[in-house]
Amino acid sequence: MLSLLRRSCPKLRFKPGYIFGYPGPSTTSRQYAFSTATGLYGFDHLKTPKGFRRFVDDAFERSGELVAYISGMPSSAEIIRAMDEISNTVCSVIDSAELCRQTHPDREFVEEAIKASIRVNEYLHYLNTNHTLYNAVIKAEQEGNLLTDEAHRVAHYLRLDFERSGIHLSAEKVDRVNRLSIEISQLCRQFNQNIVNDPGTVDIFPASHMPRNLHHLLKPIYRSTSVVSKDSWRPRGTMNEKGFRITTDPHTLSCVLQGAPNDEFQVRKMAYIKGNSVPHANLGVLDQLIASRHELAQIMGYRSYAEFNVKPNMASSPEVVMSFLLEMSKMVKPSADEELKKIRDFKREKCGQQYGDLEPWDEAYYTAMMKSSAYDLDSSVVASYFPLPQCIKGLKVLVESLFGATFHSIPLAPGESWHPDVLKMSLHHPEEGDLGYLYLDLYSRKGKYPGCAHFAIKGGRMVSETEYQLPVVALVCNFSASHNSSTARLNHWELETLFHEFGHALHSLLSRTDYQHFSGTRVALDLAEAPSNLFEYYSWDYRVLKTFAKHYSTGESIPEKLVESMQGARKMFAATELQRQIFYAVIDQTLFGEQPTPPTSSIVADLKRQYTSWKHVDGTHWEARFNHLLNYGAGYYSYLYAKCFAATIWQKLCQEDPLSFTTGTALRTKFLQHGGAKEPSHLLSGLVGDGILRNFNGGMVPDISCLCNEMKLEKV
Repeated sequence: MLSLLRRSCPKLRFKPGYIFGYPGPSTTSRQYAFSTATGLYGFDHLKTPKGFRRFVDDAFERSGELVAYISGMPSSAEIIRAMDEISNTVCSVIDSAELCRQTHPDREFVEEAIKASIRVNEYLHYLNTNHTLYNAVIKAEQEGNLLTDEAHRVAHYLRLDFERSGIHLSAEKVDRVNRLSIEISQLCRQFNQNIVNDPGTVDIFPASHMPRNLHHLLKPIYRSTSVVSKDSWRPRGTMNEKGFRITTDPHTLSCVLQGAPNDEFQVRKMAYIKGNSVPHANLGVLDQLIASRHELAQIMGYRSYAEFNVKPNMASSPEVVMSFLLEMSKMVKPSADEELKKIRDFKREKCGQQYGDLEPWDEAYYTAMMKSSAYDLDSSVVASYFPLPQCIKGLKVLVESLFGATFHSIPLAPGESWHPDVLKMSLHHPEEGDLGYLYLDLYSRKGKYPGCAHFAIKGGRMVSETEYQLPVVALVCNFSASHNSSTARLNHWELETLFHEFGHALHSLLSRTDYQHFSGTRVALDLAEAPSNLFEYYSWDYRVLKTFAKHYSTGESIPEKLVESMQGARKMFAATELQRQIFYAVIDQTLFGEQPTPPTSSIVADLKRQYTSWKHVDGTHWEARFNHLLNYGAGYYSYLYAKCFAATIWQKLCQEDPLSFTTGTALRTKFLQHGGAKEPSHLLSGLVGDGILRNFNGGMVPDISCLCNEMKLEKV
């Protein structure tokens, strides 16, 4: 069974790893060569789309050899190493297929990647219900005294993963679990594909209703209209009237809601409603997904999918999660209500009392105006200091200052890249050599994964006593080239997103676990977002920004006063944004909790009224493209856990001197390099002390004090 974790390699019940004593080295682990001619991502198999077929065949062949080896019951250490290599072999295919499916412009490559993913998912169900492997893992765990601490931890979690895959069930129930798992994977793919296929559109006539600064985001369209004679009021011909088509994908919608002024044609309203009502087909997909996950969880002996998915994490139960979310909700509500009142008053001041009702499509427009007014901020001026090449330089500054490492641009071998925009860098340490490889695919294009994400391609692991398999990851974003420029200039929220995803990438690249089962982001779900949230702080600190943020034409460093204004504007509606994240997490827990009564949209509407200060717009159903419901089913709360952890780490470790080598050494040696090889609570406490989290009702919850201090909120 496969548990999908978005910003990392899919977290397998199995996870691939290293072997010293079993038959032959893994051909999969050896083929990752950075030589003259290769295939996609450096895999020789992937020189052509159909190479995915051979890639899968070879993975199955190698896995079969390892299964046969394990069935002979070798030593416990060799069992765990062989199990880890099975996972590594299979993960190489699944991860490559997922990245290809989301980013490759060649449809044939995409189709073959989808087929490969389906084949491997089906094979995983065979592996995860294989009693010979399960018995071998039990043997290894029982002989823990013969293993290293990390190997014993791998054995323990492999056993739990087998049991979460239904190894203990009857053959009939195992078959049903397998069919449900395949169905869930297919529903997730369909949900994402629907988002790409149906982003929604709104046609605006005349063109004058759209401000000029948004024209580059829109498609010009024309319609025939009658021309009326002034004398007779009779038609005297037709003319083509120009308008614009708004594609309501998240990025364009955000720009329109923030930049389209008030007018009687209600452009923002139309764009908001359309953007929050597509794709309609996903309402049915989501209902099926909820039902399938619920049935799977009940077969496994759990009351709900939320209980099933939260159990292995620090929180340990939905009750602990909901208690934490309710505490956060009560804490933030007074401030969020006050922010709403300020926005309403501002709108009335600008538009008059008769237009005083505040609508959801007003939020982005008026909050942007209020920030600009209070701090004299112009988003185009801010973006002028963040040309993309300088932002990449910022990533280099971080690794050099914190970890004494450098990013080197290296040429892509023929066949290795999937698009001309892709860059490749090696993370190099002067004493340790190369630490890993990073692909950057940062520009938007048609058919590409629409958001920003970190994709694992290879996890780190020991291949032999002298050889380490270096981690390989891709950082995928969707930045658009600036108007009248071939280079993107990032809004600050885009820079923050880049640093967030880079936090995930560093977690992978700096990991030095013996087994890829625990490499990088393969950690408890409610720890996975902590590094990424921590690195968001670096995108706001002037001491960091001044090292790379330079004006695209003059080369001037970003002024400290401008950064202070940005920081002030950030805090203006922080409670509203935090309340929104709490609402998302509550939705996630509720939909995957003890089976809710459909329709889903009415549940979402009721919870919005209960957990936010804003009204729900009838007929909208934004959850139809909230794909975190797929990847973090009942796990979205982990973002809020991470926000609390990151606030504590920043204030206690990083804030005093964020770029110091001492700070970086602590982050690397006490946290990042361990991946999932140690208990999350031990990693966090070892980094900043025991106060970062506490026991509650059988689970662990973050301390919220530092986040409250940062946001000037009163603890309830």
